[in-house]
Formats: sequence, C-alpha cells, structure tokens
Amino acid sequence: MSEMKVIPIQGKCFGARVENVNVRSLDEKELESIKAAFLKFGFLVFPGQYLNDEENIRFGELFGSLEFGGLPIANQYKNEDGTYGEIIELDSQRMRTNVGNEAWHTDSTYWPISSKCAMLTAHTVPDTGGETELADTRSAYEELSLEIKARIENLSAFHSTQYSQANDVGDFPDQAEGTIYHGEAYLRPLVKVHPETGKKNLFIGRHAFGIPGLSRTESRALLKELMDFVISEPRRVYQHKWQEGDLLFWDNRALLHRACAYDYRKARVMIATRVAGDEQSELAYYPEDPAAEGGRVALAQELEILRQEKGAPLDSAVA
Repeated sequence: MSEMKVIPIQGKCFGARVENVNVRSLDEKELESIKAAFLKFGFLVFPGQYLNDEENIRFGELFGSLEFGGLPIANQYKNEDGTYGEIIELDSQRMRTNVGNEAWHTDSTYWPISSKCAMLTAHTVPDTGGETELADTRSAYEELSLEIKARIENLSAFHSTQYSQANDVGDFPDQAEGTIYHGEAYLRPLVKVHPETGKKNLFIGRHAFGIPGLSRTESRALLKELMDFVISEPRRVYQHKWQEGDLLFWDNRALLHRACAYDYRKARVMIATRVAGDEQSELAYYPEDPAAEGGRVALAQELEILRQEKGAPLDSAVA
C-alpha cells in the first residue's frame, strides 16, 4: 500500500481526509500521524473502511476509555443475528431523540464527564439526506470581537438533554436514573480551553441553557447569537455526504455536529463509538457534589416554563 496521506478538506478551515490506510492494522508511525492530524484538523474522514462493531471498538480504544462502543444509531431494529430489519416508528422516543440530534450539539455534555471524541461508521445510507455536519468552534472563537470575548470569558451554561429535547422537539420524556433523561444539569464554561492544544473554543450547543447571572431572555439570546455566529461562515461548516464504509472521527472538545434530516421510512444505520473525556479536563461535577443541586433547580424551573410555552400536558412522554 502507498504511504498514508492526510488531505485537508478543500475550502474549509478544518477537517481532513485520510487515505491509503487501513485503521485495523495501524503501525506506530501511522497512529501517531493520525493523532496529530486529529488535534490539528478537528475531524478526520477515513473512506472505505467498512469497520464492524468490534473493529469500531478497537479503533476507539486507541484514543482512550470508551463511553460505549459499536452502538447502532439507526432507524431500524437490530435482529438477533446482527442484521437490521423493521423500521422504527417515528413517534417512538428513540426516533424522537434521534430527530432532536439534528440540532447542533456536543456529545455527553449532559453527563458529569463530557466526551473526548466520537466516531461513526456508515453501515446503511439513504439515497438522499442523512448527512452529518460539523462546525469548528475554535476558529469561531478566534474570530469573535474582543467585546464578545470579554463578555463571555467567565460565563457558563447548564447542559441537559431534558432541556434540549423539550426545547427543540417539544418532548418531555419520563425522568429516569441511568438514562440520558436523568434530571441533572451540568454547568460548563462557554469558553473551553482544549486540554491538549491549549486553544480556546466555544462550548455551546442544543443542550446548553440558563447562563447564571443573566435573565432567561438574555441567556437564550446570547446562546443563539454565539451559535448563529459559529455557523455563519461556510469555511467553518462541513457536511459529510456518507458512502457506506466511511469512518468519520471528530473531536468533541473543539467541534459541534448534527445529523441531517432524511426520509425516515428509508434505512439509515450508523455504528457509533464514543471516547470518554478525561476527568481532569471534562468533569463538571458528580451528582453527589453540592454544586449539582443548582443544576437540578435550574432544569426544573426551565422545564416548567417550556411546558407552559409549548402547551405540554403534565405527562407528555412518548413511547
């Protein structure tokens, strides 16, 4: 095989394609080059890898401990033999959560320790739609005005999937410990310093709400302003048009991402692996920490307002 090539994405300020490599059998030099490119570019595309579940897990483990590995992100039920069959109903909670992730977000900011990086392998791709988009919050931060940088430098926002699902989709799933709808909200700075590169970036997304020290109106306006700024520059946004076998790998500490809509009656199966963040740099606090109570109170208050705004009944969870 020819020497591995890392090719920057044309017309973008981030991202690269990695060609002439088999990620199942990386030598030490290739792995170090991939790790360096990952930190430099923020995301990497490896075309034509066709990794199975176990291979996804092994590749992810090269970058740290996993939150989970080889998990299907799909609109089909997985059969016992590993194939995929029946299309999942759009009004199910599973699909409503998938639809919610069509808004910009960073993975796992709703857990005590947010994610380091994540990857998807395309198993089944619809004819049209279903792309994955990424946005570079590093260059966005760099291009903010000095006035905005000073304003947000010491601000934080709470993060919760119960908030984002209610705000974006109008869903109020049953609260349950051990699920992503667990009743906690974690306070994270709007400006994150990347633990490996030292670069600052905007740490925002659909899960973020309730900036302490600002009114609800001011908080929502500021978060929207920052998000709109990130995606306003085409150089900062990349849309990946999937081909079966593609592997897409991104840094959750530097980028936002989202899924794109498609015809949900047609099959779309991605295999997901997510690498856990390091406690020293990605930990907000644990539920038993006294600081967690502020998040619970903020979330409960916000959900009550959203129920009123959206006219949701007291019990509005979906199946």
